[in-house]
Amino acid sequence: MKRLVVKQYRENVNRAREMLDGLSMPSEGWLRTVRKALDMSGAQLGRRLGVTRAAISKREKDELSGSITIKSMQQMAESMGCKFVYAIVPETEIEEVVLKRARLKAMQQVRNAGVHMALESQLIAEGKLLAEVERLAKEMIDKPSSDLWNDDE
Repeated sequence: MKRLVVKQYRENVNRAREMLDGLSMPSEGWLRTVRKALDMSGAQLGRRLGVTRAAISKREKDELSGSITIKSMQQMAESMGCKFVYAIVPETEIEEVVLKRARLKAMQQVRNAGVHMALESQLIAEGKLLAEVERLAKEMIDKPSSDLWNDDE
C-alpha cells in the first residue's frame, strides 16, 4: 500500500514539474510583471489592498529578495484578479532524484567496505565496485528504507 501512495506522490510531483518546466520568475518579479500587464499602477493596487503605493513597491521588492510572505503574495494576487500558485518541483523527474541519492548512499557503503578490504589487502577492481554500487542502489530503490535520506552513513 505504501508503494502505491509513494507512486501517486511521485506522479503528482512529476506532473507539476512538467507543467512548470522552463518557467522562471521574470526579472521584475511576478507581482510587478502581472500588475504592469494589467496596466495597473502601484497606487491603484494599493487602494484595492488598503495600503500605500510605497507598501506595494516594498512588497514587490520583497518578492525579489525572497522575504515576502506567502500570505502577502496571495493577497496581492487576489487583488489583481489572479491566483497565487506555490510549488516545489525537482529539476529532473523525482525518480532520478531518488536514484541519484541511492547511488550516493551505495557509493558510501562500497567505499566503507573497500577501506576494510584494503586493510586486509583484498582490493576489488573498479568495474566490480561500480557494479556493486548499481546493485546496492537498485536494492535501496526496490526495498525502500527510511535511512535513504539520512546523512550519517
